[in-house]
Amino acid sequence: MGQRDIDPNDLPYADGDFYAFESLLSEAERTRLRDVRDWLAKEVRPIAVDCWNRAEFPMEIIPKLAQLDMVSPVRRQGYSNLFAGLMHAEFTRADTSIATFMGVHDGLFTGSIEALASKEQQDAWLPDIYAMKKIGAFGLTEPLGGSDVAGGTRTTAQRDGDNWILNGAKRWIGNATFSDWVVIYARDVADNQVKGFLVDTSTPGYTATKIENKISLRTVQNADITLKNLVVSDDFHLKGANSFRDTNKVLKVTRLGVAWQAVGQQLAAFDVARRYAVERYQFGKPLASFQLVQDQLVQILGNAVASMGMMVRLAQMEDAGQAKDEHSALAKAFTTARMRESVALGRGILGGNGIVADYEMAKIFADAEAIYSYEGTHEINSLVTGRAITGLAAFV
Repeated sequence: MGQRDIDPNDLPYADGDFYAFESLLSEAERTRLRDVRDWLAKEVRPIAVDCWNRAEFPMEIIPKLAQLDMVSPVRRQGYSNLFAGLMHAEFTRADTSIATFMGVHDGLFTGSIEALASKEQQDAWLPDIYAMKKIGAFGLTEPLGGSDVAGGTRTTAQRDGDNWILNGAKRWIGNATFSDWVVIYARDVADNQVKGFLVDTSTPGYTATKIENKISLRTVQNADITLKNLVVSDDFHLKGANSFRDTNKVLKVTRLGVAWQAVGQQLAAFDVARRYAVERYQFGKPLASFQLVQDQLVQILGNAVASMGMMVRLAQMEDAGQAKDEHSALAKAFTTARMRESVALGRGILGGNGIVADYEMAKIFADAEAIYSYEGTHEINSLVTGRAITGLAAFV
């Protein structure tokens, strides 16, 4: 067989799991993960570039995702955190935008209801959320508040009898242009504490405007939200969301999901770069036969494996109830830094074709920038970790 006839899928380590971390899953989890991977290859990856180029969300994918039944795999279905993490990485590997849609609906929105709503509220809301009959969004970040939103939330909530009046603005809210519900975090003017509210997006006073001209996660429908004298019944105040400390219970878990996305991005870069290097001929032979290209591919793989190893251990700690905020912070900071390096190397291997979305790598490269920034910037997560190891806070 000549080198020109090599099929990258037939080569050893084609799945990028160089140290066989998936073998730590149960047999049932491995089977489920393979099924999800096959579904993503059939339903998501073929449409991903076109949706990204058009900056449009494929609404027809939602009923298919509902049939896949992967909302709340740990709390509702009893899977391990390792399975949930690897599954999120696989979603990202297929398309970061669809993975982000799921991260918002499942992680941030559903996670808020599971962690902060009362039992009565959960019983009323979660069935439709799990079945994706109601799509959710998560409203925390504001136009003038990102990293400092914990102590600087400007959106206000004022009690008025059995209701609350919400006023303010939110920014970068994924899914918000078409979601049925959104959890809004607002500062109670009475006690200055951040509280959470489930808002029906058809309520008068709610406006969501799509953010245009993004270079990253173009398929995700991020929105600017305006709340003007929006009335919410106290029945829709999340009974366990009464301070930012409560909100952080959700963010600690979702930050893990973003770190798993960084793993998925690196596996995607490895997939595309390795195939291109094996199939693309320069100077009469495959790119992959050159020493420098092999070194770059190995660097991408090494970054991915190192990131995955960190995340596997952190998932085990999460299962054991041992994971802390600083563990999530270090994971997010480390894996996204390795991801940035990996996607840049992958883009370089494709040369000029690496800046054309048709070849996938340009999309992977651009989407990495959003992952690097959301769920806490690299700098903030580094400082959270630094506070844990020094006992000194470098930020307020």
